[in-house]
Amino acid sequence: MCCQKTTLMYKIISLLPILAFVNTAFSQSLSDSLFETGKAYYRKDDFPHAGRDFMLAADAAGNKIKKQEYYFYSAAAFAGAKDSAGTLASLSKAIFECGFNDTRALDNEELFGFLYKSASWKKLIKGIKPTYHLSPDKARFYDTDVRHFWESFDMVQKDTAHAESIYRHHYIDNGTLALQDYFVNKMGGNMYSFAYTHGLKNKFYKSIRSNTLKALDYSAYYRKSYRRLKEIFPEALFPDLYFVIGKLNSAGTSGSNGLILAIDQICQSPSTDVSELESWERHFLSPFSNLPATVAHELIHFQQSGMAADTTLLKAAILEGMADFIGELISGHTANERLQQFAKGREKVIWEKFRAEMLLDRAAHWVGNGDEDRPEWPSDLGYWVGYEICKSYYQNAVDKKKAIREMLHIKDYRQFLADSKFEARALKW
Repeated sequence: MCCQKTTLMYKIISLLPILAFVNTAFSQSLSDSLFETGKAYYRKDDFPHAGRDFMLAADAAGNKIKKQEYYFYSAAAFAGAKDSAGTLASLSKAIFECGFNDTRALDNEELFGFLYKSASWKKLIKGIKPTYHLSPDKARFYDTDVRHFWESFDMVQKDTAHAESIYRHHYIDNGTLALQDYFVNKMGGNMYSFAYTHGLKNKFYKSIRSNTLKALDYSAYYRKSYRRLKEIFPEALFPDLYFVIGKLNSAGTSGSNGLILAIDQICQSPSTDVSELESWERHFLSPFSNLPATVAHELIHFQQSGMAADTTLLKAAILEGMADFIGELISGHTANERLQQFAKGREKVIWEKFRAEMLLDRAAHWVGNGDEDRPEWPSDLGYWVGYEICKSYYQNAVDKKKAIREMLHIKDYRQFLADSKFEARALKW
């Protein structure tokens, strides 16, 4: 075992000088290739080789978000081999070089428990700077990325030929870790697509500029939702909130880098120019006044790490519907009022179609299916079904606080549906 470690370390060190001279575009390609090789080793339970290739993939990655992810996979692989040195080295890079801050991912005794008592592990944990807090009053709200975007936007108007490099340097690379997270995980890390999309929607973006700069005007409402969540779910965690500008494909997300809201999708007003938008893009625009409800929705997603993994439509609908329902409890409004309006008088039809597919891997046709949106059957109807299931569960519960905690820790989605007594009510519509 000692010899194997020495050999692996020699191979890693010998490759580093080569990787240092690889250009960014090729580097990302090499990174992805190494990651795929690492996954192949991991599936074979060859954890030492998986850990090595994951680490090399991280070293070659072109941004901190991918580096974080791949270094963590490397640490997990080395932990599978009970390789303390490899695990700690990978996590050290993730934390101290790339800003990894997901303490919940490290709270896995089966994987990392053999290191918990070591001084090196404790030092690593102290080095993490999480973007969440135990008190709702300590969370902070930021719109710096939005302001950087408009500085970049103004520069692009004077030099459209270099839009990609301007947005890359002055917006993405100059942004918060939250923006980089959103760019990689919600926009695919595709700078060409971002610049191209914005070039096609110039009138739209100019028309929403003033509203995007007012995101912090609702800070008192965000704080109220944070505090209300503490009241109904005392063990809640409260992440920092970041506003960014996206490309109209995702209104927000939540994760270890905080709550991330794409304000350009939640800022519609009577003066918004939608002439350049596709019909589905128009459909997904939300009024600026809907911003507090959307923040509340994402805040609930941040609490859902204790829920069971599942690939069924039922799980996906409950996950999103719960965020709408509990989000409504803490903010006073649901983030998807349009679905509530559409479902009136159509409840039974929606439920029967949903029930026929709910135990299948069909979430893509009910959640996040903007490309299937049409007037007679809008996208995201899974949100409405999940909302109604969670609402029924909550209404039937005697202990409301207990009901909230149980929702956020579901282990069996079919049993949760049965316990909600929703189906009996649905069939009477």
